Amino acid sequence: MPNTFSALGINPALQKSLAELNIAEPTDIQQKTIPLILTQTKDVVALAKTGTGKTAAFGIPLLQLIDTKSTHIQTVILAPTRELGQQINTNLVSFAINSPEISIASLCGGIPIKPQIERLKSTTHIVIATPGRLVDLLNRKAIDLKNVKYLVLDEADEMVSALKTDLDSIIVEIPKSRRTLLFTATMPGTIKQLVQNYMSKQVLHIEADMETMGHQGIDHQFMVVEPIEKLEVLMHFLSSKEGERGIIFCKTKAAVNKLAKNLAINKFSSGAIHGSLTQAIRDRVMGQFREGHIAILVATDLAARGLDVKEISYVINYHLPDTYETYVHRSGRTARAGATGLSVTILQQEEVFEIPEFEEELGIVFTEMKKPDAQSTEENNTLLWAKKIFKTKPNRTISADFKEKISTVFHHLTKEELIDKILAHQLAQTAVTAPKEEATSKKKKKKK
Repeated sequence: MPNTFSALGINPALQKSLAELNIAEPTDIQQKTIPLILTQTKDVVALAKTGTGKTAAFGIPLLQLIDTKSTHIQTVILAPTRELGQQINTNLVSFAINSPEISIASLCGGIPIKPQIERLKSTTHIVIATPGRLVDLLNRKAIDLKNVKYLVLDEADEMVSALKTDLDSIIVEIPKSRRTLLFTATMPGTIKQLVQNYMSKQVLHIEADMETMGHQGIDHQFMVVEPIEKLEVLMHFLSSKEGERGIIFCKTKAAVNKLAKNLAINKFSSGAIHGSLTQAIRDRVMGQFREGHIAILVATDLAARGLDVKEISYVINYHLPDTYETYVHRSGRTARAGATGLSVTILQQEEVFEIPEFEEELGIVFTEMKKPDAQSTEENNTLLWAKKIFKTKPNRTISADFKEKISTVFHHLTKEELIDKILAHQLAQTAVTAPKEEATSKKKKKKK
């Protein structure tokens, strides 16, 4: 297959932009999709794993097909989340940096609508939108889709629930002669139904690298723990990955908040993101994560889409996902662009039977990661305790006289002797309290 963008028919301006972005060779999905979009007229369903360059697969040829002499909107790209919409917008703008005559607008929810309405009063060729926001703009008569030639449904498997209510409202505003391009990482029955309902009978189907279902380069492991030790085991793992970036996925917003609070208490460089946070907070946390100011992102599955951050070395499933598709998208946040990564699922004993089911469905192999022994866990907890002390800010309200009295108690000790005594005291305290905590936990369990 052609291994250059020139051979795929991409024009010099776009080739220059790709070269400036250090994108030299097209990926498998790009090689298969770009010529079809440029030369064919049929609808396209593309099935490809996450992290393979799907945005460029449709974005680059659609940029080339824009009629810049026209002032009408010619392409609509729908994304399930604002985060993914922003990522697509960023990518398309960078691809079009040497094609300044092409105008691109991002119309996603979670931010004020009035600036978007104003933006649409000027020439716009491509819009990237979340379904709900696009319907809102249509209801306000703020956008005209009567000249749209291409409709893209990106990450369609995640967007099904939103499309059920919004797609009909959008479709009636778009000409029947349009081409629909659907991109998805998985093909559940709901997507097949969507293809039947909204796409032409003659559809071109493309599959790329699906033999690994989005897991190439990912080491899949699981660890079996007791509920009471889950947080300690997680923190032990995170301590071993100090200096690396990772994402921890939880099922619920409450679980995200609780875990993020515990990590903050233990001085891990972390942030939380879920759907109930304001868009401003989500943007700030995502910005800190992208720029490397925080190393760990605790998230609901909201963050599994549209999060394209380089050098994420590991993903942790703090709770086993409900669907195989969700696992694909979670684990696909690591091992991006040919890199390798680790996906760890923390399980309770009664969940282990599900691992063979995930293996069979996704065509992957899990290996069991042994949980740390008691001594290693205790040492890590003590190390975290020491780091908390190190990062504690001095209390400026303590009187000089009282500080002097405390200093007098320790004045004859060397630094090494003081550390020995404090460490021995801490270990003795944890040895006393740990059994009590376990007994309390068991009592609570029996009451359920």
